[in-house]
Amino acid sequence: MTNPDFILNLSPHLFWDVDRIGMDPFKSKRFIVQRVMDYGLMSDWKLIYSFYGLDEIAQTALTIRELDPKSAAFIALLSQIPIEKFLCYNTVSSRPPHWNF
Repeated sequence: MTNPDFILNLSPHLFWDVDRIGMDPFKSKRFIVQRVMDYGLMSDWKLIYSFYGLDEIAQTALTIRELDPKSAAFIALLSQIPIEKFLCYNTVSSRPPHWNF
């Protein structure tokens, strides 16, 4: 699978605010991994898993500051990396969370 095919096969709702045709999957790896982990479908997860591999996804997720707690727990479980090592686990967001009704 070539680079443009990889980006175009991901769900369109993930990249509603950017031009995904011009995206480089290696330069935008953190952005792509975060969007798929937080908002992607299982088919999107399988696609980035086949393109990047679990180790590269886990190493990228370690550096994401605002990853959803469920996404961080998911990748920590799969990669067998303690969740305390993830930046999103140790960083407090300055934005207040949404109300939980």
